[in-house]
Amino acid sequence: MTDAQEQRMNGTAKTYTLLGADGRFYRSSARGEWGGHRGSKIYGRLDCPAALRAIARGGYVRHRVFFADEATAVAAGFRPCGACCKDRYQQWKTAREENRPWTP
Repeated sequence: MTDAQEQRMNGTAKTYTLLGADGRFYRSSARGEWGGHRGSKIYGRLDCPAALRAIARGGYVRHRVFFADEATAVAAGFRPCGACCKDRYQQWKTAREENRPWTP
């Protein structure tokens, strides 16, 4: 039996708070794959060096959100991080300059 299965049987299953495409929070048994900053509307990898530096300084955690997947982050109005998602950021920036929608 896995830890997750045992936790569910004991009623102690870990849940995560994720942000949905509609901008509302919801509870999930699956951990978010992407993190974001609610104020700047930027999303990126969970191991993003820029986000980890900001977290270490203490000013980021209060505004941090998590997404189940990248498509949800984009649908919620977030843009890719220029530090950890350079290729996606460049695509997003080009699309914005050309006044056209961007999708990952």
